[in-house]
Amino acid sequence: MAVFWLFVWFIAAWIVDLEILLPSPITTAAKWFSLMGTAAYWTSIGTSLLHILSGYLIGCFAGILLGYLMYRLSVIDALFSPVLSMIRSVPVASFIILALVWIGRQQIPPFIAFLMVFPVVSTSVKTGLGSVDQELAEVACVYHFTRMQTIRLLYKPAVLPHLITSARVTLGLAWKASVAAEILCSLSHSIGGNIYTSKLVLETDTLFAWTITVILISILFESLLSRALDVLSPTARRKVSHVR
Repeated sequence: MAVFWLFVWFIAAWIVDLEILLPSPITTAAKWFSLMGTAAYWTSIGTSLLHILSGYLIGCFAGILLGYLMYRLSVIDALFSPVLSMIRSVPVASFIILALVWIGRQQIPPFIAFLMVFPVVSTSVKTGLGSVDQELAEVACVYHFTRMQTIRLLYKPAVLPHLITSARVTLGLAWKASVAAEILCSLSHSIGGNIYTSKLVLETDTLFAWTITVILISILFESLLSRALDVLSPTARRKVSHVR
């Protein structure tokens, strides 16, 4: 399938016959390999990875905490549910522009990644906790389960599938949003900053090469996360069967 679309790209570039509008796969590949031989390329990737990972991890931890509090305390649920809905509905570009007023440019990409993760994880954790079978909770109470046993055998199997789904969905969203924030903020030494510079100077082959880099890193991220989460999924299923 990839070969087919490469062929389509090659034919389209041949028809257009103007590198500034549509560089060929060969030209793009040559530029990409040229970029990989520079220290600036890897520095930019490292900066962007730091942005996404910091915002993603903080968003996950904060989302888990808030989801638990929303489940336990109705007042927290009433206060934060509208805020989470608002965050999910507002366009990413609006948050980026507002963040340019509130915080420094270097902090915007992690902040945007955080916003992509936080509301989804919070809602997923709250939903997972709310799906716990109350009859099983009563059984745990009758048999005097410790708090850790209750969490491990009852709540973890209920929450984990929801958390895994939200983690998978939000990783790609956070990565794309973080790069978009780098572009709008024109951050130097970042993937988004290089994309923005390539567009300004009309280096379309460089723009395509950086875009391919974004796509490949996104695929790598999702593959690594899926492998890690697949290790947890069977464990969660075994815990559910054991409790029942």
